[in-house]
Amino acid sequence: MTVPKTGPTVLHTTVTDPLARPLLDELTYEYSTRYQRPVDLSLECPAHAFAPSQGGAFVLLLEDGEPVAGGAYRRHDAATAELKRIWTHSAHRRRGLARRVLTVLEREAAVRGYTRICLTTGPRQPEARGLYLAAGYRPLFDPTAAPESVGPLPFDKHLVTPRP
Repeated sequence: MTVPKTGPTVLHTTVTDPLARPLLDELTYEYSTRYQRPVDLSLECPAHAFAPSQGGAFVLLLEDGEPVAGGAYRRHDAATAELKRIWTHSAHRRRGLARRVLTVLEREAAVRGYTRICLTTGPRQPEARGLYLAAGYRPLFDPTAAPESVGPLPFDKHLVTPRP
């Protein structure tokens, strides 16, 4: 008898966890390729910003012990968490994994008292733009404008306080 899969498991961890390295390396490569410039994620946002003690979180989705997606948030201000590094491994896309990462991060941020989430994605990331719009994020730019004419694409979303 075959046991049905329930989907990837959620691991709350740190950016420095060796399990995160393949996803972060692929993310760095993709950003560098899409934007045709070197990218150093640690300069943009240091690992400690995602620590729970700093008001942040970093999660991975694991399937058979291997990372397939992940993401993080950091404290933006007392009421707002900022999403960063939402990523799905290229071999596991089109399965709703990034949406699941968003759901996990939103729920956790709400439990920790945040009432709003903000994020910025790049103009050369139409998949990310589509994900955030489909997940109810409000574009803080003219969505009818050509993304390259806007530059970084900011979004926000108000969180629903979870019920006990």
